[in-house]
Amino acid sequence: MTVKEYNRSVEEYSDSVYRFIRASLKDNDRASDIVQDTFEKLWRNVASIEHTVVKSWLFTTAYRTMIDIIRHDSRISSIEDYDDRGFVHESQYSDLNEILHIALEQIPENQKSMILLRDYEGYSYREIGEITGASEAQVKINIYRGRLALKSFIGKIETVI
Repeated sequence: MTVKEYNRSVEEYSDSVYRFIRASLKDNDRASDIVQDTFEKLWRNVASIEHTVVKSWLFTTAYRTMIDIIRHDSRISSIEDYDDRGFVHESQYSDLNEILHIALEQIPENQKSMILLRDYEGYSYREIGEITGASEAQVKINIYRGRLALKSFIGKIETVI
């Protein structure tokens, strides 16, 4: 990759990577730090990375950095540990975006990341697997379970509207 391609990558992908990490962490400063670290790692490896795969490489690196931070802070939760009884949202509310963000905070981090990559960023199951290091089947399972938990939390659409 050339310096010009690197600069174009920063312009094209930094905002997407930031939004993805910020949506997962809900911390602007940490998200900025992770994006900066990711582009620093890209710069250090600029000679060995092709421009055609840079987007996937950036998301993979940012995701793994974020997971390392979460593990370091001991805030990662396991799929088997969540209790879906607390996901029911009873009150009426009109801000669907806020309800969705609250619901996303209730599901395990790996499910949330995969749902964000699939539904917000538009990655395929195979690409999400490459980014997260999970098999395509595991990606589908996590997205399915996460969507079920979101559906359970949000409840019927009539309650929300």
